[in-house]
This record gives sequence, C-alpha cells and structure tokens, in this order.
Amino acid sequence: QVQLVESGGGLVQAGGSLSLSCTASERTFSRVTVGWFRQAPGKEREFVAAISWSAGTDYADSVKGRFTISRDNAKNTATLQMNSLKPEDTAVYYCATRDRWLQISRYRNEYKYWGQGTQVTVSS
Repeated sequence: QVQLVESGGGLVQAGGSLSLSCTASERTFSRVTVGWFRQAPGKEREFVAAISWSAGTDYADSVKGRFTISRDNAKNTATLQMNSLKPEDTAVYYCATRDRWLQISRYRNEYKYWGQGTQVTVSS
C-alpha cells in the first residue's frame, strides 16, 4: 500500500506564496505520475496540476503561470509551488499518484493513491 503525505499548507494573504510537498512511501516513485487536486467547501474536487514520470507537466487554466509542479525522485517528493495566491485558491489540497508508467490525467478517478490533504487558506 502506497502512502502519500502532504505538508506545507497554511494561512497566507492574497498575493503571497506557499509550497506544498507530497512525500511517497512508494519505492517506484520515479515511475509514477503525480497529481495535485483541491477541494473547496461545497465544491467538487478539481484538478490543479500534474507531473508525469517523464517530467511532463499540465496545469489547470486557473493556476497556469502562478503554480509550478516539480519532483525530486531521489527524495520521493513532489512539490507544488504556489505564487500570487488568490482567495479563490482556498481549499484542501490533495496529492495523488497513478499506477506506474501511466501518463498525466486530469480525472481524479484515474488516480489510485491519495494523501490525506492539507489546508490552504488565502485571506483577502
């Protein structure tokens, strides 16, 4: 069973930055696509960004140019750097992984393992 642990959430003012980390227990981390999703109160969980095992990336239009996803396979960690944060970025952020060798997907039901989530709150 793969375990994913997110960290780095918190409270920040609009325009500020936060960096979220996702650390995996999976020994084959370098072979999996990692996605970040978020869920605001009363809303469905939505795609934010993803990075494939081959380091390709994809971003939701709402975060493109403000968020950057990266990975460090030696540390089994994926990072979501969030800049120019807006109040509408407030949500619980989740990282997730797919099975090995699968490419990026924006659909949450195509991700197999999920972390417990970390709260991000952006005040206006």
